[in-house]
Amino acid sequence: MTESPVVTEPDSTAHAASISAGPAGRDRAVREALKLEKRLCRQVGQAIADFNMIEEGDRVMVCLSGGKDSYGLLDILLKLQARAPVRFELVAVNLDQKQPDFPAEVLPNYLQSLGIEHHIETQDTYSIVKAKIPEGKTTCSLCSRLRRGILYSVARRLKCNKIALGHHRDDMLQTLMLNMFFGGKLKGMPPKLASDNGEFIVIRPLAYVPEKDLVRWAEHRQFPIIPCNLCGSQDNLQRQVIGDMLREWEKKYPGRIENMCTALQNVVPSHLMDAQWHDFKNLQATGVADEQGDKAFDEEVFPEPVGTPFAGVPLVST
Repeated sequence: MTESPVVTEPDSTAHAASISAGPAGRDRAVREALKLEKRLCRQVGQAIADFNMIEEGDRVMVCLSGGKDSYGLLDILLKLQARAPVRFELVAVNLDQKQPDFPAEVLPNYLQSLGIEHHIETQDTYSIVKAKIPEGKTTCSLCSRLRRGILYSVARRLKCNKIALGHHRDDMLQTLMLNMFFGGKLKGMPPKLASDNGEFIVIRPLAYVPEKDLVRWAEHRQFPIIPCNLCGSQDNLQRQVIGDMLREWEKKYPGRIENMCTALQNVVPSHLMDAQWHDFKNLQATGVADEQGDKAFDEEVFPEPVGTPFAGVPLVST
């Protein structure tokens, strides 16, 4: 394995954010960059701890697409690796899908500059997708299946036991909404799960990180972003529509997205309708008071959302 890089400390990297004119502006930019880095490291570290994502001796394949999210994932994991109490290895992997005009030299050059172990896998999935999917139709499903199979094969060859993906908090909420609106399921994107072939553990260390912070971090770090011309440029994708909706909510009602994220970790099966997770059929009155019992005639008053015209109006629990 190539020797791991010496991770630059925050106070020496923050100069890249000093884009404002004058000493006062530079100082402010440095302070903001430091705060952002600390927040990202704290959020990623917390997710890793909460879900036991990385353990002693793990060899983690970090999937690098060339987008802001995967760059940010690798960058923060390298920083945490340098100070973590457990030893683990990181291997950066990119799948070159032979998209037209793909700048094949960008990622190898970037990874070589970091001095970390990396692997570029070249597979022409672009031609397969274009041949199989009619013009104008969404390519994401087939592209994802092909990419997944190839990356499993690479992880096996590189002897990695975990695969880290760059999905962030907003991606997870979008998946929840997509499944509700179009899939008829109350299902999100898990922070940690066994791969569908049962061979690897797939982790998403950015589970607590909002997309807007990754945008700012990519600008600060000046990552060499590579756009996805195969699927990223397609208009009117359902995920894009949901993403726009969530961003609009965040603007109008600050705090709503954080509450939704928190809700994913506070599931109450007895107050849903899935008989697999709660035994409704055999439920009997016990005569014992239960705070989690139904309060059918009580008005449930929620904290007042900021900026909503309905602030202060109680919602009736049915």
